[in-house]
Amino acid sequence: MITNTSLDDFYKRNGAPLPEGIAREIGHFNVFETEKLFDKKNGTRIMPYSRRDYYKISWLRGKSRAEYADKVIDIRENALLFATPRIPYHWVRTDDDQSGMFCIFTPGFFLSDKAVISLEKLPIFQPGQVSVFQLSTEEVKEIEYIFRKMQKELAADYKYKYDLLRNLVLELIHYGQKLQPLSALTATQNASERISSLFIELLERQFPIESPQQTLGLRTPNEYAGRLAVHVNHLNKVLKEITGSTTTELIKNRVLQEAKVLLKQTEWSVADIAYSLGFDDLAHFSNYFKRKTSMAPLAFRS
Repeated sequence: MITNTSLDDFYKRNGAPLPEGIAREIGHFNVFETEKLFDKKNGTRIMPYSRRDYYKISWLRGKSRAEYADKVIDIRENALLFATPRIPYHWVRTDDDQSGMFCIFTPGFFLSDKAVISLEKLPIFQPGQVSVFQLSTEEVKEIEYIFRKMQKELAADYKYKYDLLRNLVLELIHYGQKLQPLSALTATQNASERISSLFIELLERQFPIESPQQTLGLRTPNEYAGRLAVHVNHLNKVLKEITGSTTTELIKNRVLQEAKVLLKQTEWSVADIAYSLGFDDLAHFSNYFKRKTSMAPLAFRS
């Protein structure tokens, strides 16, 4: 079982401070050893981050599988996996002998004065890509060397260490983009349940809305289907079968739920709430809210 925890809580639970100097950097970066995150007594694994915010590159050692909406990838021995917060997936270990390393970083980590890189434009992080790669014995040595170097540089007090760490992350990215991805299995008996589960996860990643300047990253069924790499008609069919609601209904219901929270728990103007939730104008939002709740937004707030 995987236990999600905040990054701050993770450091506290493991008696480790946030990396020195990282607060002065744009974004966040860190590297972990997979084996140290497993609690072998109760079979849980601590996740030191939220997938909503972080990119992740993993060297996986052990049998497991990566489950995406439209494919399942079996992992044997050693593999390199690239994950983006834009594309949900489930990682499932199929034996208890798991080791390896991974690094996490935010998009802001690459938005320094010296490096402006759009991670979303890199081929390895595109929707529909199979970004899981089998590693040979020689490739494992090269990948482990890069991760160990990350650990060493992160612990050092070199003035320009974050520039060096950015270069090491890019080295991993380009290493992966030169590899041949693992074959995916598309015909699985629980495909509908997996697509539904990953859709809900992707939907929840859009929330909470934490400032009036934040807007929804995804708004339409087509946009969700694109992230999941499935046809929108197939997504709608699956969700209707599993949940009893269409894609549009699920999105609108979740937006309505967030609207209620923002009206009750913030002092934002109704116009700001409407904008952050993707409505073109205040009148459209007010009419929608009243149609769904039989109350105007301001009446609901009072």
